[in-house]
Amino acid sequence: MTFVKKILLLITLSSCFALNSFAQTWTQTSAPNNSWVAVASSANGMKLMAGISSGRIYVSTNYGINWTQTIAPNANWISIASSADGTKIFAAANGGGIYSSTNSGSTWVSNNVVAIDWESIACSADANTVAAAAFDTSGNPAHIFISHDRGLTWAVSSNSPTNNWYAIALSADGKKLIAAGGIIIPFQNYNRQIYISTNSGIDWRLTGAPSNQWQALAMSADGTKLVGAVYSGVIFTSPDSGNTWISNNMPDDSFHHTAWNAVTSSADGTKLAAACQILGNNPPAPIYSSINSGATWTSNNIPGNVFYSIATSADGNRLIAVDKNHVWISQSVPSPSMNAAVKNKNLKLSWIIPSTNFVLQSSADLSSWTDLTNQPVLNLTNLQNEVTLPLSASNSFYRLKTP
Repeated sequence: MTFVKKILLLITLSSCFALNSFAQTWTQTSAPNNSWVAVASSANGMKLMAGISSGRIYVSTNYGINWTQTIAPNANWISIASSADGTKIFAAANGGGIYSSTNSGSTWVSNNVVAIDWESIACSADANTVAAAAFDTSGNPAHIFISHDRGLTWAVSSNSPTNNWYAIALSADGKKLIAAGGIIIPFQNYNRQIYISTNSGIDWRLTGAPSNQWQALAMSADGTKLVGAVYSGVIFTSPDSGNTWISNNMPDDSFHHTAWNAVTSSADGTKLAAACQILGNNPPAPIYSSINSGATWTSNNIPGNVFYSIATSADGNRLIAVDKNHVWISQSVPSPSMNAAVKNKNLKLSWIIPSTNFVLQSSADLSSWTDLTNQPVLNLTNLQNEVTLPLSASNSFYRLKTP
């Protein structure tokens, strides 16, 4: 018992430091000025993707320092999704179908789905499950399409309501899905509902979210913590897979009005970021971030007033966002935070995929530390690195340290 308590004490101290560092300074990247509308990120934040309205898709393989235009078709890209390792990418275009890449954007293939007005696309961490939300500009009901073979074949989620869909998000294992949609009557009814599926889109049910003008959704890796943005309103969070929803303290009034366009979440659901456009004079900051699952929010120091999309690394310490002209990145130094569990006389240490590499070290006296050579195994259900060690008969302490 003493052994485990000492490990937990060390981990708790590391976690305390993590709460004090969340990026709020943004840098414009070298990506060319253009009409950027969509972004995605690998779990470690190294590989980034950005799409242009009526243009191409660009990728960066070095945290946004350099960008390369891919040979993806010239289309009206609206949404991009990435696997955890950033090698598999899915992109949806309004009226232009869905395309995918299995080599970080070097080559692209059509997914052979109908060219309709796609609104949102998301995929599981391994990219085996992909879901896309469709919208019919004529006002007719549309559908949610799902693929369980990395986009090779697609099928309508037959038990989902026939709505116009605006946003969709998946858990890391692809089993939990949330989607926002509703039957729209122009100039009369723009209310939408949030639905959830816990079996990869086979069955759907209404969540406890209020009817509203839902525009964007995100969730933690395990699908427990949810966040939803109301276009002409505020942001809501759910701590229990959508059963209950909490209205967050965000700027929203008739004069300094914000229209939330995008939200993103770290793997554990603690770090959130939201991007908006301004609909009034003297606007507030167009990007806000939270380090406590939405309980409180901080305005970010970033110029501009029309931001369309935002994405984060798994640990929440690297962000990418696009406005109507530029691609922006934000980086903070992550502080180590580990979990420990004892099972079958083994100790399992785990930590979210970091945006800065860590070295796992051990010590018997908290004075002298030794690097461990055990290679972590990536758990794609929660986006955590895991190392299993035999329990020691003597006191042992572990920490994560930057190289």
